Amino acid sequence: MSAPHIVVVGASLAGLQAAVTLRAEGFAGPLTIVGDEPHRPYDRPPLSKQVLTGEWGADRIALPAGSGDSLDAQWELGVGAEALDLDGRRVVLADGRALRFDGLVVATGAAPRPLPGVGVLEGVHTLRTIEDARSVRAALEAGARRVVVVGAGFIGAEVAASCRQSGAEVTLVEPLAQPLARVLPASVGAVLAEVHRGHGVDVRLGVGVETLEGTGHVTGVGLADGTSVPADLVVVGIGVIPNTEWLHESGLLIEDGVLCDATTLAAPGVVACGDVARWPNPLFGEVMRVEHWEHALDMGAHAARRLLAGDQAGEPFAPVPFFWSDQYDRKIQLAGRVRPTDEIQVVAGSVADRKFCALYGRDGRVVGALALNMPARVIRYRRQIAEGLTWTDALAAVAEAAAPPPAS
Repeated sequence: MSAPHIVVVGASLAGLQAAVTLRAEGFAGPLTIVGDEPHRPYDRPPLSKQVLTGEWGADRIALPAGSGDSLDAQWELGVGAEALDLDGRRVVLADGRALRFDGLVVATGAAPRPLPGVGVLEGVHTLRTIEDARSVRAALEAGARRVVVVGAGFIGAEVAASCRQSGAEVTLVEPLAQPLARVLPASVGAVLAEVHRGHGVDVRLGVGVETLEGTGHVTGVGLADGTSVPADLVVVGIGVIPNTEWLHESGLLIEDGVLCDATTLAAPGVVACGDVARWPNPLFGEVMRVEHWEHALDMGAHAARRLLAGDQAGEPFAPVPFFWSDQYDRKIQLAGRVRPTDEIQVVAGSVADRKFCALYGRDGRVVGALALNMPARVIRYRRQIAEGLTWTDALAAVAEAAAPPPAS
């Protein structure tokens, strides 16, 4: 009997970490890694920052674990997966070939959401791949000076900051009332808007895009308030859609991603991880899909171990989600899973000083910690959230730390 064959579909961070963990945990059988991009795995966060500004080249973002032959894997790059035959245990590739598998890791990530109803023009970009970053950078170097960024989420805000640092005139358009309105309180969103304005960005909030103007190449962006913003270059950052099209006839449950159980198992012998995976996180009592860098690492490793466990009961995957964003000289960090209705308390620093840490509370527990330029506090609170820190204990500890020492 031949050795079991594991196929990892998705050659980015989560898929690579799954492959690394499979080998580290002792899997010695055939291992195939499939990726629709022609590159070995690379780091995506620098694309909207150091790569876009020209500070780093492609050589700086290659992920070391995927660059050599230490994984002893067969790489199938530049060809995506087109279908999954669960019963036949086969992944069908876009070039017509089929890969047989005994175990499968689904790590196909997500794709940028297109701007709806506005047509297609040259000069309009999204930012997800190294080719995307190179295209935007090339446009800047070719003289594009008027940049419109649509979407003030993490990618949009980082692109706006990078383009501004490259000397372009930047307009940041956001249909919601503030940047990052779905995760940040209004006071903090207002601070971030002012940070961008302080660096010369024209921030337009509470207004959407109606049209892209121009013939052949974009010349402007028509907004819902009737105004028009001139543009040589438009970058759209309005979220992502999980890459599940190839799975729609597979029999896997697809609900805003691949729906897994609490252990990351999507079907017998099939696990999912990273941006494409949705699962019930028992720590928060919520079915979630998380799109952040550290999550891809953690879930990729967990999914690999779950796959190797086979028919044994797997461990639940119960992380405290964590992400960060660098914009100019500001580092934003958020640990946990927050909602607009959560109670929020600033526990260190002040929003006015643009250096603070705030806690989010729900149902008597701390469910999130947000910081602007206070990284150590978020790391500590992330650990305590995993341990079940209560809202009462958290605020009592803050009050105790702030109390003056007793008189001698």
